[in-house]
Amino acid sequence: MKKRLYVDFHILQTVPPSCINRDDTGSPKTAVYGGVTRARVSSQAWKHAMRAAFAENAQLDVGKRTKKAAELVKEQILALAPELDADKLAKRALENAGIKSDDKGTKALFFMSTAQAKALAELAVEGSADKKQYRDALKAAPSMDMALFGRMVADDPSLNYDAAAQVAHSISTHAVQNEYDYFTAVDDCQAEDNAGASHLGTVEYNSSTLYRYATVNVMELAGQLGAAQAAETVRAFGEAFLFSMPTGKQNTFANRTLPDAVYVTLREDQPVNLCGAFERAVPRSAQGYAAPSKAALAQYAQQMYSSFAEAPAQSFTVGSGLEELAPAQTAKAMLDALEKAVRDALAGNEVG
Repeated sequence: MKKRLYVDFHILQTVPPSCINRDDTGSPKTAVYGGVTRARVSSQAWKHAMRAAFAENAQLDVGKRTKKAAELVKEQILALAPELDADKLAKRALENAGIKSDDKGTKALFFMSTAQAKALAELAVEGSADKKQYRDALKAAPSMDMALFGRMVADDPSLNYDAAAQVAHSISTHAVQNEYDYFTAVDDCQAEDNAGASHLGTVEYNSSTLYRYATVNVMELAGQLGAAQAAETVRAFGEAFLFSMPTGKQNTFANRTLPDAVYVTLREDQPVNLCGAFERAVPRSAQGYAAPSKAALAQYAQQMYSSFAEAPAQSFTVGSGLEELAPAQTAKAMLDALEKAVRDALAGNEVG
C-alpha cells in the first residue's frame, strides 16, 4: 500500500504594474532571494483569494472563518426550531463544545463548516448537555477548505486539523525595483478660477513575472474527506490556484492576468518546490522575463530529477514553453486529467 501522494503546482505568471499585496506601509511586499530584491505575494493573500473563489462556486462545500460562530449555529437552530431562544442556545452550544465567547463573539477567528454548525444546533435543540457530543460534532464533517488549510483552536487543540495543502510565498523570478505613481484628484465642484488639485498622493507599485508554488498532501486530504471528495477537492484547489488573484489595489491597476505556464506533478516521495530555478535571478533581456523563466524552470526540474529527486509519477503542463516536461493541454483538460489521476491513485491505495 502506497502511503505518500502529493500534487505539486508550479505556475509562472506575469503581472503588470500593480500592488496586489501591501505591507504595513502600503508598499508592495518584497523579499531578498539570491542576493537581489524580488517582488513577493504572501501565501496568506493568495489563500484568501482562493477561499473567495471557493465561496463563489455553489457546488463546493466551504466553511466560514469568523468570530461570529454563534451566529452560524443560531441560523441552524432557527431553521430547526424557530420558537426557541436561538441566541441563548447557540452560545450554550459553543460553551459546551469548549469554545469561549462573549457578546462580541469568540476570542479568535473560528473555522466552522455548515455541517458542524448544524450538528451543534441539533444537539442544542435536543437539549443535550453532553459536552463530549458537542466536541465530537466540531471534530466531524470538516468542509473542503478546512481540510485544505487546516484549523487551529487554542482553547482545545483536539479540535485542530492539520492542513493538507501548503502554499508558498510567490516571488518574482528576477530582480525588481519598486516605483511610485504620483497622482492628483480634482474637485468637480471647485471654482473656475481655481486650477489646483484638491488632493495629491503617491502609490507604490512594481511589475514582475512570479513563480508560484503550492502542494497538496492527497493522503492527508483523503483521510479527512474520503477518496472521492479528495479527488474533487484537488481539482477545485488547482482551479482556484490557477485562476484566483489577490485584490489589492485592483481598481487602480486592473492587474488581473492568467498564468503564462503551468506545471503540475503527482509525486510519491515528497513535495518538491522548484524555486531554486530562480536563485540566480533571470537577467533582463529583449525577450522579457516569461520566456527565460520557463526555460530556467524546465532545466532546473530536469536537473533535480537526474540527481536528488525521482521524476514525478505523472506530469501535466498548460501553456507553451514547458513541453519538454510534459505535453501541453488546455487548463480544463489538465484539471480533468489531474482529477482522474488522483482518483485512480487513491483507488490503488485502497483509500475509502
